[in-house]
Amino acid sequence: MKKRGAIHHLELYVSNLQESLQFWDWFLKELGYKEYQQWEKGKSYKLDYTYLVFVQVEEKYKQNPYHRKGVGLNHLAFHVNTKEEVDEFARAVKERGCTLLYEERYPFAGGQEYYALFFEDPDRIKVEVVAS
Repeated sequence: MKKRGAIHHLELYVSNLQESLQFWDWFLKELGYKEYQQWEKGKSYKLDYTYLVFVQVEEKYKQNPYHRKGVGLNHLAFHVNTKEEVDEFARAVKERGCTLLYEERYPFAGGQEYYALFFEDPDRIKVEVVAS
């Protein structure tokens, strides 16, 4: 597996670490990530040579809310192997009470040849699951 140019890790600061981890722990483990590191104010998950880090934002920075349409990260997209896996995530995400995006156009919100689910994490970061 070639690594050159692949993302090494992504670090996300979250408003409520415990709430975010309830979502991300489930979601990432479903995708095959394993717990990697943990400390008082953060936790990471690793799949192959890429890992994702979640850190509790300091109180003094909470007044700057995240919005995916502002400057910065718009969304994180993850591969799954089949359309059925996308559908399974759609059911599970609804059961967890997450906000679904573009639900009226599901599963083709990205186009007729693009089978995907779009939803938000607890901090309203857009997450995408797409059939490869």
